[in-house]
Amino acid sequence: MNNITVTSPLLPPLEELTPYLEDIWSRKWLTNNGHYHQLLEKELCDYLKVDYISLFSNGTLALITALQSLELKGEVITTPYSFVATSHAILLNNLKPVFVDIDPNTFNIDPKKIEEAITENTSAILPVHVYGNPCDHDAIQKIADKHGLKVIYDAAHAFGVTKNGLSILNWGDLSILSFHATKAYSTIEGGAIICHTKEMKEKLDRLKNFGYESETQISMLGSNAKMNEIQAAFGLATLKHIKSSIEKRKEYSLIYSNKLNNIKEITLPIYSNDIEYNYSYFPILINEEISKNNRDQVFEKLKDCGIYSRRYFFPLITDFDFYQKRKDLRIHNIEKSTLISKNVICLPMHSNMDINDIYHIIDTIKRILL
Repeated sequence: MNNITVTSPLLPPLEELTPYLEDIWSRKWLTNNGHYHQLLEKELCDYLKVDYISLFSNGTLALITALQSLELKGEVITTPYSFVATSHAILLNNLKPVFVDIDPNTFNIDPKKIEEAITENTSAILPVHVYGNPCDHDAIQKIADKHGLKVIYDAAHAFGVTKNGLSILNWGDLSILSFHATKAYSTIEGGAIICHTKEMKEKLDRLKNFGYESETQISMLGSNAKMNEIQAAFGLATLKHIKSSIEKRKEYSLIYSNKLNNIKEITLPIYSNDIEYNYSYFPILINEEISKNNRDQVFEKLKDCGIYSRRYFFPLITDFDFYQKRKDLRIHNIEKSTLISKNVICLPMHSNMDINDIYHIIDTIKRILL
């Protein structure tokens, strides 16, 4: 069989993208809030069931700008179990990340650990919807309201995810999406901030365009983080195929769950009936105490069979040398995060696979573990 990659981009048919490109060439307007940029914002608001969205050239700049827009100071409580963009964005705003442990059942930040870490210097909480699995928003918001804190959700994995039919992107003060090519929905590179008011939308739009208030006036210190027209056109073409792609991901996830459920050497993700997932990832945990192979051995043996999984998230953010060398960080007990990071593997999950690929992966895992 051909190699099976852990992810693969959702590409619109080339013949569907071509008319967008021809029109862009005709308009000769490549960036700066062009026609397709505006259209994509509108269509994403409709699809995602949100009121306001500001598009960005990538998710990291969106996250940096979101924190900047709230004019925070001091410390931001977050999780070590995430991609480094989460904590990098905090540091790039001259804020101090405070790392607390996760709930081992959801892989998301543990609200009980948040409250224990709050000090007079805390200004915000930055939770992550890990693998698109929603955080315990009610508990987090209750803590934030009690202590007067802002809540910014890193929702990079959570495109289209709903709970009880309502978008989780409307939680908190702001939510940030990534439209990187590895995500369920992409604009090649790209990202977005979801906000709740016209005033904040206008502020975000200024911040991503150097702080321009008008052609002759700059009102704030901004960056250049605008999404261009080709990215937006790609996003519009891809949006037409996202529903069928997610349906296929769901089908594959259910097969994984049903066929791997009785293997005691692994732990599978838990799904909730009130959540509509996007099935971006399929993480499993290798139960090292009873498995004849540890996580890294399983990872390598899968690779030897042409199956490219990913140890995601590994290392923890706090285990990277850059963070280990910093003496100004507060890291609380992160025992559960460390254990999960040591044992997690994300299996291949994308709509470019077929049923035969899924069963081949399942059979290979069984041969390795049993």
